[in-house]
Amino acid sequence: MKVPYEPFKIRVVEPIRLLPREIRKVKLEEAYWNVFGIRSEDIYIDLLTDSGTSGLSIYQLAAIMAGDEAYAGSRSWYRFRDTVRNILGVDYILPTHQGRSAERILYTSLMDMRRAYIVPANTHFDTGRAVILNYGGRPVDLPKGNITDKNDFDRFKGGFDLDKLDMLIKKEGPDKIAFILIVLTNNTLAGQPVSMENIRGAREIADKYGLPLVMDISRYAENAYFIKMYEDGYRDKPLIEVAREMLSHGDHFMMSAKKDGLAAMGGFIATRDEELYRYMQSKVVLEEGFVTYGGMAGRDMEEIAIGMYEALQQDYMGHRIGQVRYLGELLDSIGIPVVKPFGGHAIYIDAAEYLNHIPREYFPADTLAAYLYLEGGIRGVGLGLLAFGDDGEAPEYELLRLAIPRRTYTNHHMEYIAEVFKEIDERRRDIKGLRLVWQPKIKGVRHFLAKLEPVKNS
Repeated sequence: MKVPYEPFKIRVVEPIRLLPREIRKVKLEEAYWNVFGIRSEDIYIDLLTDSGTSGLSIYQLAAIMAGDEAYAGSRSWYRFRDTVRNILGVDYILPTHQGRSAERILYTSLMDMRRAYIVPANTHFDTGRAVILNYGGRPVDLPKGNITDKNDFDRFKGGFDLDKLDMLIKKEGPDKIAFILIVLTNNTLAGQPVSMENIRGAREIADKYGLPLVMDISRYAENAYFIKMYEDGYRDKPLIEVAREMLSHGDHFMMSAKKDGLAAMGGFIATRDEELYRYMQSKVVLEEGFVTYGGMAGRDMEEIAIGMYEALQQDYMGHRIGQVRYLGELLDSIGIPVVKPFGGHAIYIDAAEYLNHIPREYFPADTLAAYLYLEGGIRGVGLGLLAFGDDGEAPEYELLRLAIPRRTYTNHHMEYIAEVFKEIDERRRDIKGLRLVWQPKIKGVRHFLAKLEPVKNS
């Protein structure tokens, strides 16, 4: 396996510590066996999320010093706005404090204006799905295939089943469809990318029925990299040109800039529709802040203005995708059932297969997350029945996600993770499932807040 060498040097470090196992057990019990409840200072390697966890570059740190804290019309806003305009080719931009705010404002505004509440997507992720559910909408997942199929080596498993999308619209009627959503570098589908061909197909269906096409571009640079490397006709194009072509097919966009914006905080909405833009302006003022800061500080906007370009650098992205692949190859080599091909921002483990002695109702993915912390001080997140099953429908997959923060951990950390899995593997049949003790009433968020406890028999 080829080791992905870092295209950067480390000049600032943060100490981390590995607590003794007996203390980790206490911490886990105090958190009710939900890894979201563990303090970050008690984590050795934190793979809970790749959102807002990136290492900043010297150029971002320098720009922070120039951050303008003006409420209205700050110079930081204009630098941020010009970056987004240049990459997306879209004039109407609204800042938000993070991606889930952009989801809420954009999605609910489209549902309001169209008076329609069905939202088909290649696959909805947790917060966007929760927004639609709690607004009286119906999120519909239409993935193109089975991501856990070991005989399917499609490089672009993250896209739509376009035939099912067309059939859904015909069955329900275009007037009932609020919008079509494409999630780039599909988070729920194991970080799998969406091909340019599939994006064009979704665009054609949107045009056929007169429907808006929304793109979640939080990981747009990763998706563009996969298109450049693995789709015919793109290998010789600069990454920014691939990204621009990919984004040219969308009508409206939301981004959590805490991913491929390489920032600690921030997000935005962008649209080609002036009427929708004017409608959303009032929501941003009411819920986020004025339309030239949207809940962000000047330093946040400065980080994003530079970070969105840095994410499109070939050497950076080669290392980024390479490090994810390196961890996947390490785990695959010791027999851990990882989803392949490896995706953009995380490695996903098929927890239903790995812990096949644990019934689904005892949450194998979240159980594996808890025991990964117990055995090695590593935090991942379960994406299965607990995260996506509180509306009465069981999701197809039970996955443990190990999201790799950008420019944060070394390859030696990846090797440590594999060593911990070797230890877990030796006694995985002794692992018991988890029982749900308490959950919030709001749909779509229970995995963040749920209280769990080990079952005696599973």
